[in-house]
Amino acid sequence: MERKWGMRLIRVAAIFGLIGAILGSHMAGSMSYQFKPIHAHILVVGWLSVFAWGIFYSVFTLKKKALVAIHGWTAMIGSIGLTIGMWLNTLKPFNINSTAALLIYIIGGTVLLISFGLFILSTFMVETKKERE
Repeated sequence: MERKWGMRLIRVAAIFGLIGAILGSHMAGSMSYQFKPIHAHILVVGWLSVFAWGIFYSVFTLKKKALVAIHGWTAMIGSIGLTIGMWLNTLKPFNINSTAALLIYIIGGTVLLISFGLFILSTFMVETKKERE
């Protein structure tokens, strides 16, 4: 279970990394920095945090397998929801309703906060070598 989720999270992180690099390249080329907060969150939350969680699950085994899946889903939903919500709320593309954009942003951010809390819990649920024997 941990290896499966580790790889899923690493793949999602790689996608975030590519999107973040493309946004950075676009900002540098156009000399327009309106995507700066979105770019930063894509790289810090989407690339770094999600990648770190993927590596964690690739290295460690947890006592509670269900926690791995719950954390994995909240990590993906929260990181994607936060960055899309931030983009919608900050730049207001497609004439999106301000309330809807703000709700996506808040819900995504809240799910991501839950994900961080679940990760803290996961670090205390690591199987030790003695427990595996």
